[in-house]
Amino acid sequence: MNTLTAKLWETTKSVLPIAGVVVLMHLTVVPLPGVLLPRFGLGAVAVIVGLSLFLLGVEVGIAPIGRIMSSTVVKSGRVTVVMTVTFVLGFLLTMAEPDILIYAAQVNTLTSGVVSSILLIVVVSAGLAVLLCLGMVRILRGWKLRWVLLGSYALVALLALVAPMQYLAIAFDASGATTGPLTVPVVLAFATGVASLKRDSARSESDAFGLVAIACVGAILALQITSILLHLGALPSTGPTLTPDTTHLFEPLVRHFPMEARSVSLALAPLLALFLIGNVTVFKLHKSVRRSVIAGIVMAFLGLTFFLTGANGGFMDVGRTIGVSLALHGSAPLLLTIAFALGFLAVLAEPAVHVLTEQVQEVTSGSVRASAVMAAMALGVGLAVLLSTLRLVVPSLELWHLLLPGYLVAVGLAFVSSELFGGLAFDGGGVAPGPMLTTFVLAFAQGAAAGTPTADVVEDGLGLITMVALMPPIVIQLLGVVFQARARRRTNLRAKDPWASPAPTEGDDSLASPTACAKSTPRAAALAAGHQLADTSHGKKENS
Repeated sequence: MNTLTAKLWETTKSVLPIAGVVVLMHLTVVPLPGVLLPRFGLGAVAVIVGLSLFLLGVEVGIAPIGRIMSSTVVKSGRVTVVMTVTFVLGFLLTMAEPDILIYAAQVNTLTSGVVSSILLIVVVSAGLAVLLCLGMVRILRGWKLRWVLLGSYALVALLALVAPMQYLAIAFDASGATTGPLTVPVVLAFATGVASLKRDSARSESDAFGLVAIACVGAILALQITSILLHLGALPSTGPTLTPDTTHLFEPLVRHFPMEARSVSLALAPLLALFLIGNVTVFKLHKSVRRSVIAGIVMAFLGLTFFLTGANGGFMDVGRTIGVSLALHGSAPLLLTIAFALGFLAVLAEPAVHVLTEQVQEVTSGSVRASAVMAAMALGVGLAVLLSTLRLVVPSLELWHLLLPGYLVAVGLAFVSSELFGGLAFDGGGVAPGPMLTTFVLAFAQGAAAGTPTADVVEDGLGLITMVALMPPIVIQLLGVVFQARARRRTNLRAKDPWASPAPTEGDDSLASPTACAKSTPRAAALAAGHQLADTSHGKKENS
């Protein structure tokens, strides 16, 4: 019960800033008609309760599946087994990821079914699973992260010359929505266990950083290739007219609940089947462990159903309404100010970002404070949402005008900053676009695009998630460069004064270890547990 209370408080802090902005807008420039505001409140409660239950279910039931599978893979010691399990696990986890389910439904609506939800989810899941296998090969072979990222994004750039430009925003946004509260903790726990297959397992555990970043590129590549091979048609520039129900308080929520329960059942059923079959044939777990895992999956089912019902039945309607109203208001400064504020507040309240900032403080032994990283991240994400919205105000500004220089800077910094900072930074890009950004803030952007006569609802209404995902690789690596400069300066001072305190270095395992960064969150707790399991399995090998 204490754990559930902690989850409830964690998710409440994520929703409250957005709710505060909505109430302020309602009282000032955008009075919400009918029952939109009270239904937003009901939707917010459903989002809070649902996300809390889901996170608890992941921690109790789904993350252990990753640890159990990593233990099985380590015992086999075969690369073919690693690749097979990695692909299957990555595919099934992405199919059930809350952020991608929300995003796929929005793309299906915006494109009038040209890019259907099931097509996007399957393609993105397959792409992530393939690149996840590449990430595992990198861990086992010891390849440098910077070169893998450079090669991956170079391939993205080449395909962008051939793929339809209309699908660029869809592909890049999908990459930021694939890795969320379900995929990240399980994948990192699994990867940390797999790292023990290397001889230098104590050092290789830091290789788990960067795996999420590599996997995210898979979503972009998969959608680009699909748009080329399937000759997907031109997307509508105006999109459907989305008029929210302003007269019925409960009806939209009640209508969405069975639909969301069905989609969640289809998403989680393969994962449950994989566990049950694996338990009969390979794992043979104790009854208490088996019950705990199944109970966790049931909690995840209930939580994800409530979350999607609240988001689609009341939460996002208000985001679209505010976006449309501000765009029709005709005040560009007001629209851009609200866009910046939403991005700033959403990232401040995102639990995964707090974990990320604390990890940076840990690996720098406090030289780079978490508060400074958070301030830089909040300003960066606020700026990202502002720049994405600026495309509505300046029609000649296109998404690739922002992404191309942004990724050149991010990948370029990977060759200047340390491998550890690069992994942390690019992984941060995968976790920064959390549930608030993929629901309310993205809905706000789509509403603003729908209310702007010169805007394309697909090309201009999307692109926000990838802009947000671009900020951590730039911000954290810049801070890493500053930290390295300080460390070198302290080293030089120590050379002159032997009594000076030693400076932490990149090779210090106490800093590079993901376990040293572990906090009481699903992502970090799973990572720490995966590391512990990896150590245990490796120790058994040595003893034998």
